[in-house]
Amino acid sequence: MVSFSPSSEAEACATIKDACALRRPLAIEGGGTRAGLGRAAQVEATLSTKALSGITLYEPAELVIAATAGTPLAEIEQTLAARNQCLPFEPMDHRALLGTHGEPTIGGVTACNISGPRRIQAGACRDHLIGVRLVNGRGEIVKSGGRVMKNVTGLDLVKLNCGAYGTLGLLTEITYKVLPKPETSGTLAFFGLNDARAIEAMSRALGSPYEVSAAAHLPAGIGSGKARTLLRIENFAHSVDYRLRELQKLLAPFGENLRLIEDEANRLWRDIRDCFFLAQPRERPIWRISTAPTRAASLVGRLAGELDIKHFYDWGGGLIWLSVPEEDDSGARVIRTALAAGGGHAALVRGPHNLRSRIDVFQPLAAPLMKLTAGIKSSFDPDAILNPGRMYAGV
Repeated sequence: MVSFSPSSEAEACATIKDACALRRPLAIEGGGTRAGLGRAAQVEATLSTKALSGITLYEPAELVIAATAGTPLAEIEQTLAARNQCLPFEPMDHRALLGTHGEPTIGGVTACNISGPRRIQAGACRDHLIGVRLVNGRGEIVKSGGRVMKNVTGLDLVKLNCGAYGTLGLLTEITYKVLPKPETSGTLAFFGLNDARAIEAMSRALGSPYEVSAAAHLPAGIGSGKARTLLRIENFAHSVDYRLRELQKLLAPFGENLRLIEDEANRLWRDIRDCFFLAQPRERPIWRISTAPTRAASLVGRLAGELDIKHFYDWGGGLIWLSVPEEDDSGARVIRTALAAGGGHAALVRGPHNLRSRIDVFQPLAAPLMKLTAGIKSSFDPDAILNPGRMYAGV
């Protein structure tokens, strides 16, 4: 397959204009670490952002950083860490789960709206994105947002392109609001709770005044023989110590608990963030289900009655990671049916090429929403040159 790697925004414009003239659909790629996300689109060439790399603006006092799309995420995180700052949404690294290599880029994080365990407190990737530059499907430069947070009237192009999977334009530069890095963290672990009881504990903790920054439940068999319910608190050391003590008192009815040592806790949260526990066996599809925490345990119970599943919870039970058998499309049918009855959204995060070509990878849209989605796609990319079909068939 032909590959293009423009080194400037002007070159990117020219490449996309040429693709339009030739009716040549392009697959947009950054570091290649998330290439397995979304539907298996039919394209004739790859448009890479690897040569569009570098931090273009960093103002620590203003808590703002901007970089071109191909900039490695690690470079941005290292730059921020040197000034005790961070990307607050804790983006997931898909390499272990998808079996990919290379370096994740800030463009890929933005295009796919990637967040991690801290999302439950700090918000998602899109909540911290304040500016984008992109090249649309006509080869035109579009700029939206800036260097400050502000209210937006009309169509918010910044948020619209975060999570569009490159179907609306090639992101060339991204600007984020950052936050001070927490001085320290502490994690409480409760042992032996079933799913429903664990979600009850997490909900009580998240409803407390102690500012829990992450809440996850790992059932027995997920990294340990005993179920573990994990609650994380971050900030200044004296504040963390106080809030953990108070949280222990509040959650005493839920039984045995202890404070994990920091190295062990950090490793656990990294594995939760990256869905490491379900990375093997590689042939099993992985689903990501968002639902109300109050419905999560019963939903998993219903799925377990029909499928051979492995699972764990993040976001206080609002996010379910689910591994199912690869045999056929029955997993998708069972999941969609269960969600139709109980409410929620499901996306296939990992699956073989033929499965991603046959089923709805993202939650199916109602007809009015699909019409709106197709209209937005057409306005940005009228010839369907950029990542055609990556999110929905025919769009």
